[in-house]
Amino acid sequence: MKGQMMHRPLKIADIITFAAANYPNGELVSVRTEGDIHRTTYRETAHRVAQLAHGLNKLGVNPGDRIATLAWNGYRHFELYYAISGIGAVCHTINPRLSAEQMIYIVNHAKDRILFCDTTFVPIIEKLRAHFPEDLRVVIMTDRAHMPETSLEGALCYEELLDGQPQEIDWPDFDENQAAGLCYTSGTTGNPKGTLFSHRSTLLHAFTLCITIPKVLQEGTRILPVVPLFHVNAWGLPYAAPLSGASLIFPGGALDGKSLFDLLDTEKVFSAWGVPTVWLGLMNEINQRGRLPDGFGDVVIGGSAAPRTLIEAFETKGVNVCHAWGMTEMSPLGTQCNLPPDMADLPQEQRIDRKQSQGRGVFGVEMKIVDDAGNRMPHDGVSQGHLYVRGNTITSGYFEDPEASTPVFDRDGWFCTGDIAVIDPQGFLKITDRSKDLIKSGGEWISSLDLENIVMSHPDVANCAVIAVPDPKWDERPLLVVVPREDAQPQEDDLLALLADRLAKWQVPDEIVFVEQLPLTATGKVSKLTLRKQHAEGGL
Repeated sequence: MKGQMMHRPLKIADIITFAAANYPNGELVSVRTEGDIHRTTYRETAHRVAQLAHGLNKLGVNPGDRIATLAWNGYRHFELYYAISGIGAVCHTINPRLSAEQMIYIVNHAKDRILFCDTTFVPIIEKLRAHFPEDLRVVIMTDRAHMPETSLEGALCYEELLDGQPQEIDWPDFDENQAAGLCYTSGTTGNPKGTLFSHRSTLLHAFTLCITIPKVLQEGTRILPVVPLFHVNAWGLPYAAPLSGASLIFPGGALDGKSLFDLLDTEKVFSAWGVPTVWLGLMNEINQRGRLPDGFGDVVIGGSAAPRTLIEAFETKGVNVCHAWGMTEMSPLGTQCNLPPDMADLPQEQRIDRKQSQGRGVFGVEMKIVDDAGNRMPHDGVSQGHLYVRGNTITSGYFEDPEASTPVFDRDGWFCTGDIAVIDPQGFLKITDRSKDLIKSGGEWISSLDLENIVMSHPDVANCAVIAVPDPKWDERPLLVVVPREDAQPQEDDLLALLADRLAKWQVPDEIVFVEQLPLTATGKVSKLTLRKQHAEGGL
């Protein structure tokens, strides 16, 4: 027997409509590439989103079309989130830190029809334009007065796309399972892989955020997402904030400690979200000034494991740390480590111990750990195994990539995270290792296999391995260990140049170790475990 309730599809555009009606004065404050601070409200934004949607329709955008963005955190990028998905198209956010090769791949793989870019990134697009789809149109996200001179033929001006368009729109109805967003991750070997979010999954994730972090996501709170809009939709904040009435303070491209401190201080931001490397810079600035930014009381740290010293530094200054874990494939939130009331009075050392874990699972995300044979392991805080997840906000496969999809699911449809973990009886997750040899530097994945394949192409290299070594700033950095061919002497500069030609700068190892041979396992494979032990203190 079915219930007798109305069924209305969950759609992203309904969030901005709701916010405009119920939180009309909620703010979006943006540091613009034009050099100034821009202020607007949810009500005003809803009008501009409608104008942008009409402009996209005028450009011939159809449901399912992929519309790319290459932009900082700002109000125009926020508008694109709603206008693109609102008319049934797919918002494809691109990470500007990707190498040219990776960016070319994902734009072509996604078959993007239009690319919206901030003025900062126009030179990148100019260099790569010949490798993108021939019919790709480019829109520069500024007004006519600030349009840069460019070699991009037919480049459009963002504000002119909105000019004269109606400020109201009847959003089309469609199935809530229709695709809404696309984000590629290079978290595994080979080409980047696309995670295709639906309207339903996006709304459910936003609901989950609101009920999981209620002290932050509420009317009147001011939140600064340092995590980029191109990094798994800024962890869902563009949807959860307007849904809850919280205001968003966008930092643009200025993410250094001084700039962040000044913005936090001036705008009286309560909560800021981002990866550990950002907070290390901010903490240095806090220490130099001898005070916290005005009103600052909460920080969400994700993307990579937060160093204990960083958690302790914030907590001792009265800033609550919420250590969170997730993946692009999970929308991304999987766990959060705000402590329950019964742990609030624990001694500080014990509280920091708890907060150093990845925390408890959020509603809708099921977790299990299994041994090598796939047998479930108990959640006893001791047994460790491969971490698998499933839920309504977790991918069921990579976008148009069945070859990459098949290996990451078990026979029951659970997704393999690639992590080794333990879960205790109270539901706290702790990641203990990675089953794949990935390096997470500054919150971004680096594939060791990709680096090794490039280096092995050098004629003077007999063998090589890339491992992660600890780094005080970036959490991890890649270390390249090379075995030269007999009677050959490959030069470090040559190998680094070879890598730099194929990868983004931040993916290139900082140093190279030359050895006579690599340690091997009993089956003849390179023992990266041994290498990691040898270089446990980092670098040479």
